[in-house]
Order: sequence, then C-alpha cells, then structure tokens
Amino acid sequence: MPPALYLLALAVFAMGTSEFMLAGLVPDIAAELGVEIASTGLLTSAFAIGMVVGAPVMAALARNRPVRASLLGFLAVFLAAHIAGAVTGSFAVLVATRVVAALANAGFLAVALSAATSLVPAGQRGRALAVLLSGTTIATIAGVPGGALLGAVFGWRVTFWAVALVCLPAAVGVLAGFPARRHDPGTPGPDLAAELALLARPRLIAVMLLAALVNAATFGAFTFLAPLVTGRAGLGELWVPVVLVLFGAGSFAGVTVAGRLSDTRPGGVVAVAGPLLCAGWFATAAAAGRPVILLVLVFVQGALSFAVGSTLITRVLYESAGAPAMGGSYATAALNIGAVVGPVVAGVALGSGLGSLGPAVSSGVLVAAALLLAAGCRSVLVGGSRPPVPAVL
Repeated sequence: MPPALYLLALAVFAMGTSEFMLAGLVPDIAAELGVEIASTGLLTSAFAIGMVVGAPVMAALARNRPVRASLLGFLAVFLAAHIAGAVTGSFAVLVATRVVAALANAGFLAVALSAATSLVPAGQRGRALAVLLSGTTIATIAGVPGGALLGAVFGWRVTFWAVALVCLPAAVGVLAGFPARRHDPGTPGPDLAAELALLARPRLIAVMLLAALVNAATFGAFTFLAPLVTGRAGLGELWVPVVLVLFGAGSFAGVTVAGRLSDTRPGGVVAVAGPLLCAGWFATAAAAGRPVILLVLVFVQGALSFAVGSTLITRVLYESAGAPAMGGSYATAALNIGAVVGPVVAGVALGSGLGSLGPAVSSGVLVAAALLLAAGCRSVLVGGSRPPVPAVL
C-alpha cells in the first residue's frame, strides 16, 4: 500500500477521535461553559447530523475540483474548526464548530474513499478501504482514551488542539500522494444528475441499506457498552476504557483481515461472519453477568462488526463505480446513517425492560434484519465482477 494512503488514514484517525472524544470530555465542557450536562448532547447530535448531511452535499460541491485541492480544503476547515473550538468561551460557538467540523469530515471522507482507490491497482479496493478505515478503529483504541487522558490532565481544550495538530502530517500525505492538477474550464466535470441517478439502482440501494443496518448495530452497542460493563457485569468504571480499547482492537483486527477478502470474497465474509455477529450480540446480552466471557465477546464483536461493515462499505464503492465524484459520499452516508440511527434504537432499548442488555439485543435484531435482506439479494455480494477504478484524479 502506498505511504500516502496511510497518511490519509492518519487524517481519518484524527476525525474519528474528534467524533468520539466528547464522551470523556462532557463533564469538563459543561462545567467550564456553564451549561447542563444534558445540553452537551447537542455537541454529539450536531456532529452526527453534519456527517449525514455533509457527505453528499460536500461531495457534490467538490466534484469539479481536483482531489488534492478538495482534500486539503476539507482538512484546513476541519483544523480551523478545532482551533476555534479550543479557544471559544461560548457553548453556541462550540456547537457551531462541531457542525462545521462534521461537514469537513464528511467531505474529506467522501472524497478520500474514492481517491484511495486510485492509489492502488484494480482489485485492491477493499484493502485500500481497510487501511483508510483503520484510522477509525485506531481512534477507538488510542485516540479516544488518549483524548480523555489529555482532557483529564490538561483540560478539554488541549484535546481539541491535539486533534488539529494531527491534521498537519495528513496534509503532507495529500500533497505527496496526489499531483496538483488544475481543472480545465473547458472540460466538464462529472455529470451530477447521472451520478445521482445511480441511487435509483436497486443493487446500490440494497447494499447501502445492508451497510447502514450493520453499522447501526455496531455504533448502537458501542455507544452503550459502559452501562453494560458497570451495570450487569458489575465492573468498576475504570474497566470502561479497557472494554472500549478491546472493542477497538477487535475492530482493527477485523477490518485488516476483511480488507484482504472483501474484493474477491465479499459474499463469503458476510455469509460466515454475519451470522456469527448476530449470534454474538445475543450472546453478549446473555453472558453480560460473566465478566471474563463478556470481555472476550467484546473483542470478538469488534472484529466481526468491522469485518462485515467494511466489506459492505466496499461493496457500496463497487456498486457506485459509475459515480466517480459521488460514490464515496454514498458509502459515507451509509456508514453515518448507521452511526445516527444505531444509538437512537439502542437508547430506546436501554429504556425498555431489558435495561442495560437492551442495546446488545437491539444490535442482534438489526444484524438479523440485515441477514434477511442479504439472503434476498445475494447477487450484490458477489465479488466476481469488478468495475474499473474511478479516475478521480
């Protein structure tokens, strides 16, 4: 894999850390800015909504610009938003910076998902995507706990500065990996209407829905692991970061292994790992009172979740190969619709009679729904036909 791809993953790491880091910073932010802790939930909601809306909108705006300029522009906006967040004394401004950062994050990821495939030979799109998404998994292993530690020792503002700092070497990767190409005014850019028309294709809709369901299960269970650990498992609060790191380590393992199979055997990955993932969420709920088994299951579920999830995101890219500018945004939207819907469903389950077991059970149900859908449209999971890599440069 080319070095520039790993530096793109570094940017994804910074953005993933930013997306999830607030979980450990909320009390300090609320206290310093004089707002109720419940109100700080707006920071998370603003980021999630910005990601879902931003993916297609930002990709559409960037479609006529060179990839290098687009990636650098999104990185610059993301960096500036974190600097503004680090220095502001206004909660309203902080919320606004989260929206802006999410829009930049969504735009960067939408362009990067397509651009990364141009750095590798045809047929290695899944491996390139695995490297890119490893930035997100490493964010859960190191970025989020590291951000919480920085916030605890130096204050929450230092965490924002740290995220901004990590963007700098990522910008070097963009400069090194993509040539500077000027857009010729006489050459029309991609036909937006034609690319949007692909969304009417049943195959693309099906695989996007599959990806959204599996990722909804992943983010729903991940968001509410803490109540399961401290509640039914009876472990202390210090075990929560340990469990999150275990899930992140499993995620990294899963996306790495699946990256070598998702190009050629996507159906096999889903057929084998999908049922195991579904059963695993129900097993997590059933074994929650046994800490040792729970810890093992958390690692396994992290691996299975990202193995299946990343494979489905890869299929979105294959099915949208006719949309060189917008294809990455379709994959980003599928991923983030899951990230928005999953915690909502899991939150409802948490408030039900199932209590802390609810999120794991709801994740099992979501994966079961995805498997039923996959059984009815197995052709979209066949990796035999590989469309050409989009010429995004």
